[in-house]
This record gives sequence, structure tokens and C-alpha cells, in this order.
Amino acid sequence: MAEKSTRDREIERAGEVMREFMARAVLFQEAVAKWGGLNSTDLQCASLLMSQGPATPGELADRAGLTAGGGITTAIDRLERAGFVTRERDPNDRRRVIVTANSGAILERFGEVYGRVGARWNDYLETLSDEQLAFANELFSRAAELNRDEIDRLRGQ
Repeated sequence: MAEKSTRDREIERAGEVMREFMARAVLFQEAVAKWGGLNSTDLQCASLLMSQGPATPGELADRAGLTAGGGITTAIDRLERAGFVTRERDPNDRRRVIVTANSGAILERFGEVYGRVGARWNDYLETLSDEQLAFANELFSRAAELNRDEIDRLRGQ
């Protein structure tokens, strides 16, 4: 059996590193949610509302990969009780409800953790050259794109 080239070993290692990164990211989000008194799905819904803007319950369910109806309603109920979202009637269509993140409350509760991690991350990024930063941005952008594509595939979209 031929010995693996350095490139082959590095490609193999890159796969291992990405799997570890993804697993740790999921475990981190779960730990943050639990620390903040939520479950990870609820925290993800709040995060999606902050990053992508207000949504109807059905739109939020689509974003989060939940079923419209009971599952998303329960998540929104918990987030509303915690003060992290508000529900209001759409002024243009009173039949529709719009869910909006209360960014101030979310940041007040979770900002400490994300701020600490962000500061550590920024300290590391400061050690990189402009070329390394560009590469890292491309790598993470591509990883997010590949994950988004696979999420859509798994959801049958």
C-alpha cells in the first residue's frame, strides 16, 4: 500500500477538523441555550429572527426546519414568555401574526457569552495576515454554503 502524500494527509485532517468544529458548534449552542434557560431550538429561532428579521410563524418554521403549527407555536410561546420575542398582528393583514426578536433582551441575556467568545476569536484573528483572513472567510463562507445546500436537500427542497 502506497504511503499517503502530505496533501492527502492534510485533506483527511481537514475533514476531521471540520467534523470536530461542527460538533463543537452544535454543543456550544446547546450549552449556551441551557445556560440561558432555553432549549437549543428556541435559541436558534431567536437567532434567526435577529439575523433575518421578523417573520410569520410559518416563515420562522421554514427557517428553523420545524413543522408549522404546534412545534413552532410552542417555541414562540416560550420565547415570548421569556421576553425574547413579540407577536403582533400584521397591520396590512390582520389575519397574519408577525414575530419579532427583542434584540435588547436577547443580547442582555446571551451577550456575555457571545461577547466573551467573540473577543477571544477577534484576538486570534488579529494574529492572521490579510491573506489568511481572506482564506478563512472564504473557507467558512463555503462551509456555510455547503451546509445550507445539504439542509435544503435533507428537507426535500
